[in-house]
Amino acid sequence: MGSPEFIVKLRGKIGHDPLWLPGVRGVVFDDAGRVLLGERADTGGWALITGILEPGEEPGPGLLREILEETAVVARIEQLLGVSAVGPVTFPNGDVCDFLNIEFICRHVSGTARVNDDESLAVGWFEVDSLPPLRPGHLECIHRALTYDGTAHFQR
Repeated sequence: MGSPEFIVKLRGKIGHDPLWLPGVRGVVFDDAGRVLLGERADTGGWALITGILEPGEEPGPGLLREILEETAVVARIEQLLGVSAVGPVTFPNGDVCDFLNIEFICRHVSGTARVNDDESLAVGWFEVDSLPPLRPGHLECIHRALTYDGTAHFQR
């Protein structure tokens, strides 16, 4: 799917300069306790399912939309896991972004995980003790979800 149209328009005005964007990230578990991951087309690395919210979009529905669009999985949100600032991130095309990430613990409802758009090279369920290499923030997010005690994580 690529960058949302509102970002393409902004980039036309500001080029690759840093942008502050609202993002969502989901730790999606299935009934076997496996985690849903996607191999990103832009970086080639494995990651949790993430996305950028559209202007005015609520975080929860926005994440569920991203999960469905990217993986063909229907999920439900179980808990707010945390809020964090991530970045700066420099993408292969030179765009620089900082993200305010809103993170959720989610549960698989239906659908078979598969590549469902052009943002992923592969999609799959992974046992938590045999995850592929992940960026530290994504791995930390999974560990927080596995040890969630009812308190949302944020920098204090």
